[in-house]
Amino acid sequence: MIVVTGATGNVGRLLVESLAGAGHAVTAVSRGVTSPPPARPGVTSMVADLADAGSLVPALKGADALFLLVSGAGAHVDGEAVLRAAAEAGVSRVVLQSSQAAGTRPHAVSHAPLAALEETVRSSGLEWTVLRPGGFTTNTFAWISTIRAQRKVFSPFGDIALPAVDPLDIAEAAAAALTGDGHAGQTYVLTGPEATSPRQRTEILGAALGEPLEFVELGRAQAREQMVQQMPEPVADGTLDILGKPLAEEIRSSLDVEKVLGRPATSFASWVGRSVDAFR
Repeated sequence: MIVVTGATGNVGRLLVESLAGAGHAVTAVSRGVTSPPPARPGVTSMVADLADAGSLVPALKGADALFLLVSGAGAHVDGEAVLRAAAEAGVSRVVLQSSQAAGTRPHAVSHAPLAALEETVRSSGLEWTVLRPGGFTTNTFAWISTIRAQRKVFSPFGDIALPAVDPLDIAEAAAAALTGDGHAGQTYVLTGPEATSPRQRTEILGAALGEPLEFVELGRAQAREQMVQQMPEPVADGTLDILGKPLAEEIRSSLDVEKVLGRPATSFASWVGRSVDAFR
């Protein structure tokens, strides 16, 4: 049985569906603050909070693998306690969804907790795999309201391009690491196949919608004001650092999705083709 934490999120929900569709018994864990995963055969939904490792114990009963996803920067999670509870329950394999920035910016306030959690996973004594995705294609869902109301996109750093990754690619890589061989002790950087800028993404969305969209570039301060309403200030500042002044490694497309899945990573345009109705 496989335990999936963060089971109602962008990646977790897709991972639960993938694992259950392949016939695996899944316990889908969430904090209970959003809608539960879709009910389906083989999936048991449970409420737990990783900030309280004890609350996870009932979900871990009978599990042999754990997908570990923490919200925000993970500063609130006692990784040692969570992994100790997993080991005591008989879990032998753990897959951690971290962040690319935990590798590129391990000392930044925004990502140091994730870098520390990675080290805790590696020293846990369990068979481990670390996934380091870059920015998500689904981050553009933040544009839905202004696209629908004004046919406009508001975003900072309009011409700085980064290789956004499709959450479905992350979920499929996680499923491979949780159920397959050859992934133990590996750290995979997951990105899209090419870098695109906010301005380019706006053009791609407009083409898919069949009408042009206006791109309006925000200053950093304006963008920060909006972001801190949705995330802790250190995470917002760290995210803006990446978006505005990416390092060479953050601009470069990784081949790890193809390495794990045996197919190229999904392009932003392909993701839009699958998701465009959300913007109508």
